[in-house]
Amino acid sequence: MRRLVLLALIGLVAQLVDGSLGMAYGVTSSSLLLMFGIAPAVVSASVHMAEVVTTAASGVSHIRFGNVDKQVVYKLIIPGSIGAFLGACFLGSIPGDVIKPYVSFFLLLLGVFVIYRFLFKFNPAQQLSKKTMPKKHFLPLGFIAGFFDATGGGGWGPIATPVLLTSNRMEPRKVIGSVDTSEFAIAVSSTLGFLITLGWSQINIQWVIALIIGGIIAAPIAAWLVKIIPTNLLGTLVGGIIIITNIRTLLAALDVSYLGSLYTYIVLAALWMIAVGNVVWKIRKNSYSNQQRRLKSL
Repeated sequence: MRRLVLLALIGLVAQLVDGSLGMAYGVTSSSLLLMFGIAPAVVSASVHMAEVVTTAASGVSHIRFGNVDKQVVYKLIIPGSIGAFLGACFLGSIPGDVIKPYVSFFLLLLGVFVIYRFLFKFNPAQQLSKKTMPKKHFLPLGFIAGFFDATGGGGWGPIATPVLLTSNRMEPRKVIGSVDTSEFAIAVSSTLGFLITLGWSQINIQWVIALIIGGIIAAPIAAWLVKIIPTNLLGTLVGGIIIITNIRTLLAALDVSYLGSLYTYIVLAALWMIAVGNVVWKIRKNSYSNQQRRLKSL
């Protein structure tokens, strides 16, 4: 029962982050589930089965709050679904102990990228381009994001959201809402792939239900929070969580000593706090600058 409550909390936190950032449900929940020693394929299958429901709830919430560009959703779901199905079949055919360190390494890289993206590249005041992204760009983006989402337990948001944000052609809230809504199709395709390769016996339905309950509770809250929480701050916090949770598996695979692991955690935590402090300082600086401009205009 304690584990089920913990899983529900994981689902709640992961969906809260994902719904307000457009990424990290799969990465966050997969990272935490891997800490329990669960096989990567089972982790990814459980997470994606839960996402079938949580992404549907999140998508409905984002649509109701006007955070979705339906044309972008339509362009992403077909290549994304194909990539997710193939990725699920690939992961399900590989022994868990062999792939686990590589999955953790992939998730760790995503965490580093998330921090880098929102610490150095994110600019909420940047003017949007009037040009739309060419349709041909959505094909490789959707396929790659879908494939890595299934193989890594997460990756749809961390890959698709930053790419669409850096294109500077959509409002951040529309990017987040559209990516979150299209993830429903990716979750369905991944789940079908895992069921074909793993079967129902390898999936713990209780874990899935616990993740779903937490995710459903968080979905409407996250869709509302996307308008009020500084996106770069949330992205930096999530990136740090992803790195810290996945470095444990890598250190164990490399047989690093307890003292070496401790130093690694201390250094990473210090760098993470510096990054968070830098983002908070930027937010306050921008807020002060905006106040000064308003005062001068009066």
